[in-house]
Amino acid sequence: MKEASTILIVDDDPIARETLEALLSSTGYQIVSAASGFEGLARAAEYTPDAVLLDVMMPGMNGFEVCKRLRADTRLAEVPIIMITALDDRDARLLGLRTGADDFISKPFDGLDLEVRLQTITRLNRFRRLTTERARFEWIIEHSQEGYLILDDLGEIRYANPKARLYLGLPHDSNAPLGQDFLDVVSQRYRCQPPDAWQVWPEQLAQPVARFLVQPETTTARACWLLVEVPDLPRVAGMGRVICLRDVTAQQALQRDIYSFHSLVSHKLVTPLNPLVAGLELLKVETRAWASTEVNDLIDAALRGANDLYDQFMNIFAYLNLPALAQVGEGCPLAQLEPMVTRLSTEISLEPVTVTVPSSLQATRLALSVRAMELALREILENAKKFHPRQTPAVEVIISHAGDTDICLQVCDDGLTLSPEQLVQVWAPYYQAEKSFTGQVSGMGLGLSLVAALVWNVGGTSRLYNRAGRAGVVVELILPLER
Repeated sequence: MKEASTILIVDDDPIARETLEALLSSTGYQIVSAASGFEGLARAAEYTPDAVLLDVMMPGMNGFEVCKRLRADTRLAEVPIIMITALDDRDARLLGLRTGADDFISKPFDGLDLEVRLQTITRLNRFRRLTTERARFEWIIEHSQEGYLILDDLGEIRYANPKARLYLGLPHDSNAPLGQDFLDVVSQRYRCQPPDAWQVWPEQLAQPVARFLVQPETTTARACWLLVEVPDLPRVAGMGRVICLRDVTAQQALQRDIYSFHSLVSHKLVTPLNPLVAGLELLKVETRAWASTEVNDLIDAALRGANDLYDQFMNIFAYLNLPALAQVGEGCPLAQLEPMVTRLSTEISLEPVTVTVPSSLQATRLALSVRAMELALREILENAKKFHPRQTPAVEVIISHAGDTDICLQVCDDGLTLSPEQLVQVWAPYYQAEKSFTGQVSGMGLGLSLVAALVWNVGGTSRLYNRAGRAGVVVELILPLER
């Protein structure tokens, strides 16, 4: 609904004010009145009207002085002023123009004439305001440190500010034609992560889900991270969709500094737990034969709590020390994958896991380091056990080609089937796939986010989806081979 224009009437004659109010109220204007020049200035400052109808002959402060003061106020200097006067001499009109009046109407005035003049002057004023606001907005956007784009309904770029052009490698010349598909442009430099959050492009792009463009880490440069935000703005046909690209690489670097700090203090927390766990285990063995049932139960509960606390600390520290796990140039040989999975499944008490690696890939190495690959597999296998109804999943690991420079690693289980919301959110830190956060699911909810960050940092892709026609999920990692 269009907002009504505000008209300020300044006249010391109450009959004149009432006449003007009655005339203009029927035309849909919002009317504000003042009975003196001083009150008129106060009302103008309060309402910032779209036009002022100003009587010339008023006691205390006449209309010329009011007009002059309005023009001296930076917030009100552009407000159109129509002076209403009984004077019909040339000198009075010239004085009014010198003080800043835009138009004159003589008393007694013609109602239709006044209405037409107001329609014209308020329309011009609205256009002037929009033009000024647009100029200010364009200056802000052009000098912004964030990238802004406007995409049409097909996802093609119609506008990009200088920062967005820099991020996406577009021509710096603002007059250069665009019209390229956004996803085609970003795919030349970045990986869209997590992939499931980008599957709804562009229909549900405004979903409040974290989306990133990640430029993988190399031996000479750190990974570059752009957060993609879609402001929740009213959709207007033909006006396109606004996209904001926010560089969060600095935040990632800050996190690395925090990780370094945590690595220094981590042993301060874990070291005291080692003798605590060892002491409780020894106590459990030594007292089993002669202690009462209540004492043995208490020792068992204490030992479980200490072990759980130790595991939680290890999970957090592994997440915080992520950058040290994905060193480029320390690739994992695929020949090590099967014995690695066998050892891990034994350590976490899983049934034997089937591993399939094509012979053509046995001699290749992943860009992911051995430590990172082991940690990722441990997290995935532990999740398979944790979320299986009986903690006895049948797990299969399948390796296959994914183009000339990547492999596809799939870990399939026969546990739970997840909802669409869970499938999108599982890669977020501290998210746990339960109906409500009860704390009944063990762990900190860092496992899959750790896996995703490891994979994304080396230019890979992570997906999780339900198995077709049966219970369970597939964790799919597209991992680049070491070059």
